[in-house]
Amino acid sequence: MNDRLTPVSERDLSHYERLGVSAQASQASLRQAFRRRSKALHPDTTTLPATEAARDFQRLKESYEFLADPVRRRLYDEQLRQRLQPQRSPAPQPTEAVDGWDGIGERRPLSGGEWTALLLLALALLLSLIVGLGVAGVQGRAWQVSPDWLSDV
Repeated sequence: MNDRLTPVSERDLSHYERLGVSAQASQASLRQAFRRRSKALHPDTTTLPATEAARDFQRLKESYEFLADPVRRRLYDEQLRQRLQPQRSPAPQPTEAVDGWDGIGERRPLSGGEWTALLLLALALLLSLIVGLGVAGVQGRAWQVSPDWLSDV
């Protein structure tokens, strides 16, 4: 990875921040966070350009592989502690989002399956309306009836 071409803000992200987990996360939590974040960068679901998504996915994969190895993770944790020791930052406020997940609330285009479900729903509603009106017509009922309380006035 060429650090000169990487934006400073992206370069400064820790492996934990990139995965959206705390430094105390278990191996299972790391794996789950990696799967969740990698799904967000999948070409079928992401709103990012393909090259940017591929670059971000590669960084995510590197972070996961780095933290999945217990020896490398222990060394990384020690380096991280030494780097953060002089500049103690205050703990995040409870109202802040600390998981680093920025994709919440963004809309994506509907998939083919979702369009199919909407079409089937509309057809079911239309068919129900036609059947209801047909039954009313066969039974000789009026399609529009005034309420009884209105005729008393």
